[in-house]
This record gives sequence, structure tokens and C-alpha cells, in this order.
Amino acid sequence: MAEMWIAVVAGALFRSDGRWLMHRRPEGKHHAGLWEFPGGKVESGEIPAAALVRELAEELGITCKASDLVPCDFAESDGGSGGSALVLMLYRLEIWQSEPQALEGGAVGWFTPDEIAALPKPPLDRQLAERLFQFR
Repeated sequence: MAEMWIAVVAGALFRSDGRWLMHRRPEGKHHAGLWEFPGGKVESGEIPAAALVRELAEELGITCKASDLVPCDFAESDGGSGGSALVLMLYRLEIWQSEPQALEGGAVGWFTPDEIAALPKPPLDRQLAERLFQFR
């Protein structure tokens, strides 16, 4: 029997001052209060880059082009006890319009890689952050 899985996309937004954007999950959501790379689920029929452009507009109020997204890593969960597995695809982004803000609750902040290492994060975001910053 095939295992069910959900495709999720996230953006690693990088500013010229060396800081990266992280989004704190709002209350009432899974992993509430933890910091993550912003993004969300890929809808049926969407390609991942288009899904991330949509998610960043909805979540942060920014606009960007799919052509400016650079695929950089992915992480996956096993789904645990009967849940669906997740495949989280991370894209790096350095060009966008508007100032990111937390439109769906929670908070946003700009952090150095060392500061991100200390933030409480969901397991997949923790794995992605470790690999993203391992050579910095």
C-alpha cells in the first residue's frame, strides 16, 4: 500500500546584511510558538515554486517571482502514527517586493545563522537550518 504524503514548500529569505527571515507559528496551529521558514502546503495541480510564491504573498504580504526562487534542500518526516508524511522543500530567496510581515498571526524576525540555531523550531525546519548554515 502506498504511503500518503503532503508536499510543503518554504522560503529562506536572505537580506544583504546577512540575516535570514524566520516566522513564528501563531497560537492555535500545529507547532504554535515555534520558529520556521515561511511557506505552506502545495495545492493540487500546483508546482512547488508557484505554491511558494502564493504562500509568501498570503503569509508575509510580499511578491516575488518563481524564477527568483533557488531550490536548496528538502527534508521529510515519516508521518508517525497514522499521519501523513511531509516532504518540505526549501528555496532560497534574495529578491522580493514589500516588507515581510506576519499577516496570519505569529511574528516575523530577521536573525543570524547563530541566532536561528538557538530558536525553537519544528523538526524539519531544524534539519533544514542546520544544513543551510553548516558551511557559513
